[in-house]
Amino acid sequence: MLRSVAVIVLPNVAPFELGVACEVFGIDRRDTGGPAFDFTICGVEPGIVRTKDAGHFSIVVEHGLEATRDVDLVVVPAYGSSGPVPEVVLDALRDAHARGAWVLSICSGSFALGQAGLLDGRQCTTHWMYTAELGQTFPQARVNPAVLYVDDDRVITSAGTAAGIDACLHLVRRELGASAASAIARRMVVPPHRDGGQAQYVDTPLPCDADTLAPLLAWMVENLEEELSVPDLAARAFVSERTFARRFRAETGTTPAAWVTRQRVVRAQEMLERSDASIEEIARLCGFGTAAVLRHHFARTLGTSPQAYRRTFAPAPVS
Repeated sequence: MLRSVAVIVLPNVAPFELGVACEVFGIDRRDTGGPAFDFTICGVEPGIVRTKDAGHFSIVVEHGLEATRDVDLVVVPAYGSSGPVPEVVLDALRDAHARGAWVLSICSGSFALGQAGLLDGRQCTTHWMYTAELGQTFPQARVNPAVLYVDDDRVITSAGTAAGIDACLHLVRRELGASAASAIARRMVVPPHRDGGQAQYVDTPLPCDADTLAPLLAWMVENLEEELSVPDLAARAFVSERTFARRFRAETGTTPAAWVTRQRVVRAQEMLERSDASIEEIARLCGFGTAAVLRHHFARTLGTSPQAYRRTFAPAPVS
């Protein structure tokens, strides 16, 4: 189970990507139902590390790489290229993965994982501006430029900037369940996950910044048990069906049906974790209608069954 996290800060670290790791893993959220992690920021050695861009301010790192030795997760945020990554850092990454820890890169942090040999033979990604370079630099890596993040054998790589949030929340959801990821996401005011959820590959991410349809999307989430047909939704948005369909895809990147289905799966995950309701009842309350339809979409989206998901993520009963 994910309990301890170390973030390796390399020279010219990107402030936002470092902040993503700090925000997801570095804040005790038990007061609002979320998790707390043993969180450490470390570097090649303690001292001052300059950040990338943003006025070139510096941060003080208080711990060396010994902080990575026993943690459950090692994170490498994006950093500005300044030559090869020190071998001691590469050894720390290799050792962490070899003993069973997770290793996660945010944006161009994937290049450090590549230098450590952790991308060889694995699917991976990075910021779209650097995917070609990543593939050329590490020809044994299987680079996918069209995804938000990839999870392959305890090595997680994310695309640029905000995709790091998706990757981090994916890992929290995988290790601690949907309620833990949702608690963090609520505090961060972001979706618990975009299209793909626990699935490894995200072809069409669901943005959280819809423009004119934001109020309608919020209403839809609160009324997933309703039919939510395009004619009814278009009428609620005061536009024609054709205009509604075009605007919905423009603002969310997907169709109303796909968006609703994904949100219903999310709701089913949360209910499977938090309630003792039957699969049939959950299917009805989430808008799937029947247990068979719920099982179909659950397997298609998450690669598992509702029953298996409940066994994995529902809290153990307290004696």
